[in-house]
Amino acid sequence: MALTRAEERAAAAKIIEEIRAMSQKLEKPWRFMEVCGTHTVSIFRGGIRQMLPEQVELVSGPGCPVCVTPDDYMDKAIAYARREDIIITTFGDMLRVPGSESSLGEEQAKGADIRIVYSPLDSIRIAWEHPDKKVLFLAVGFETTAPTAAATVLEAKRQGIGNLCLLSAQKLVPPALRFLLQDPEIHVDGFLLPGHVAVVTGTGVFRFVAEEYHIPGVVAGFEPLQILRAIYLLCRQAAEGEARIENAYGSVVRPEGNPHSREILEEVYEPVDAGWRGIGIIPRSGLCMKGKYEAFDMEHQLPLEREFKIRKTACRCGEVLRGLVTPRDCPLFGKSCVPTHAVGPCMVSVEGVCAAWYKYGQGRFQQFAQSGKA
Repeated sequence: MALTRAEERAAAAKIIEEIRAMSQKLEKPWRFMEVCGTHTVSIFRGGIRQMLPEQVELVSGPGCPVCVTPDDYMDKAIAYARREDIIITTFGDMLRVPGSESSLGEEQAKGADIRIVYSPLDSIRIAWEHPDKKVLFLAVGFETTAPTAAATVLEAKRQGIGNLCLLSAQKLVPPALRFLLQDPEIHVDGFLLPGHVAVVTGTGVFRFVAEEYHIPGVVAGFEPLQILRAIYLLCRQAAEGEARIENAYGSVVRPEGNPHSREILEEVYEPVDAGWRGIGIIPRSGLCMKGKYEAFDMEHQLPLEREFKIRKTACRCGEVLRGLVTPRDCPLFGKSCVPTHAVGPCMVSVEGVCAAWYKYGQGRFQQFAQSGKA
């Protein structure tokens, strides 16, 4: 049964008080990182940072797939979009992500055939309707959306569609966590783990965080009260000197995850080293299509014979995505980089850290524990 607003406020107040009691004797703050863009937005929208005592710090990690997509991927997508024999299908966020010289939005304004879809499967219909053209879906996402991309490949093969391809840039969250934990510049005392990813992967893929690095992790839901409960569990582990993976989203996430989704992924894709914008190459953190599905791999079917350069700006998205700085530390934030004219991808995506900071701003949050308006 859903709680009333009054019950939510009372529950939030109790959780905050318990967190405050645990953190009172700390010599240095607990530093917890969320690695999900939806969590980032919910934390800002709910004013959760402002509710917590100063001894508990939340930082945002590389949890937005649009934000971590590197320049060279965008440049490849733009190069394909400029061809008259190709239709690009993509999620809307990708239009404004900057490449080294242009963006898909700019190319669309110049006449490129770029279409917004709500599912990769929509590309199958477009491919049927335009047999004289190649339809290219920009497959960007984490484990949450990758199974749908894989299912699209399987369905296209079943239907005998020969003019549909994917440009794959899916990323895997566990290797990114390992990378963060091995970076001597990064310090976290716990991870707020992504509930949507865990729906597919299960909780076992995160065990190494606790077992190898002795860092606690809690899989969290996305409502403010669910996030607060997960933060409480992180604080309790930290206070007790414990490190384990807990599931605070048990109504949706199962320990085994979704075996069918994983089976589809394993059928179509295999792990590869992958580039993350502003971070670099993370071993076995990406997905590429297996050889038997190379007919659906655009880079295999129509390779681009050119070098793609890295755009150099004062944007500090890479450091923001690693939790080393906040958007306020970037000299472009709120000046030359705003949602309507984004320099960096963290300002482009609705789940980007910079976009959340810009939209909600320090001191402008809706404090649901006090007002009930979150």
